[in-house]
Amino acid sequence: MQFFKDLSPSAIVAGFVSVLVGLTSSVAIVFQAAQAFGATPAEIASWMWALGLGMGLCSLVPSLILKKPVMVAWSTPGAAVLATAGVVGGFSMGEAVGAFMVCAVLIFLSGVTGWFERVMGKIPQEIAAALLAGVLARFGMQAFSAAESAPVLIIAMLLVYLVTRRWVPRYAVMFTLAAGVVCAALQGKMNWSAIHWDFAVPIFTMPTFSVAALMSLALPLFVVTMASQNLPGVAVIHASGYDMPISRLISMTGFATFVLAPFGGYALNFSAITAAICMGPEAHPDPAKRYTAAASCGIFYIFIGIFGAVVTGLLIAFPKELVMGIAGLALLGSIGNGLAAAVRDESHREAALITFLVTLSGVTLAGIGSAFWGVVAGSLALLIQSRVLRRST
Repeated sequence: MQFFKDLSPSAIVAGFVSVLVGLTSSVAIVFQAAQAFGATPAEIASWMWALGLGMGLCSLVPSLILKKPVMVAWSTPGAAVLATAGVVGGFSMGEAVGAFMVCAVLIFLSGVTGWFERVMGKIPQEIAAALLAGVLARFGMQAFSAAESAPVLIIAMLLVYLVTRRWVPRYAVMFTLAAGVVCAALQGKMNWSAIHWDFAVPIFTMPTFSVAALMSLALPLFVVTMASQNLPGVAVIHASGYDMPISRLISMTGFATFVLAPFGGYALNFSAITAAICMGPEAHPDPAKRYTAAASCGIFYIFIGIFGAVVTGLLIAFPKELVMGIAGLALLGSIGNGLAAAVRDESHREAALITFLVTLSGVTLAGIGSAFWGVVAGSLALLIQSRVLRRST
């Protein structure tokens, strides 16, 4: 099979790091969202089953078919919206599931009609690259700010990364991760008690529909998923040089969300941070073979869905500083490439820098994250500059 011929240790590591970063950075928010609707531990495990299976299959299958790295994740800002709205509104799990299904239909229609892809097609490449750099730069900075609480761990990882990046660049992230795990274990920072030997069992919840849940859950979940997740996700795809059937893939995530919603699969979308890891040069020197990293990530996600608490607990066992460090170091290449592409064209440079800075700021307005506002600010700056230039000539 071609997949096994193209597969490399660096691709497997990139897939694992993507899962590590994706889960440990936001799994607590997903748990909070489930608890906001009164979920039992068994129902929370069902959420992990649905999300793990959905992310895994939606990453694995299209990556193998297209031979391109398709990366799908859960909606982290969507989980934050649900965690807040669920507590305030006092919604039941049935109402939440009904809202998930409505959101899924809206995502599916966004793909079928192609409107989202048409909007993304009008965004200049420099703006997309600046958006990518802005999203990733925060993780790069966190890698070094983690040195405040774990200086020995971060310095050790940085030294290993710099040395291996010079001599064995394909495996730099793998050696850095291994060094981080060994260092954390020697310092007694591995939380082994987080591991529980339980399997996730899917639990079906009958959906109920209400206007309140539609307005407070479904619509906000749809907006933040498209604006804060799919928007930067498509930007990563374009900035990495891949041409994919965006509309069909978005429809796929909407359909998968609809099917898995009764079991806790609240929203699936393109990933941005983890996608950059699997689409970057550290995953594989050949861009045509980086799909194996996304496929590996998908396999890991499927195992997380099946084994639920076991794998999730193992990932949570890593100290947060290790996760921050490996994420930032693994993304250095993608950050550099994004910045280089953003400032390449002098006529778009200021607009790209505005996009970068607004995105990097982390500002949230009307419940929508900085990725969306970065594109808005950069596009507006570009529009004003082009009109002023036309009038002056």
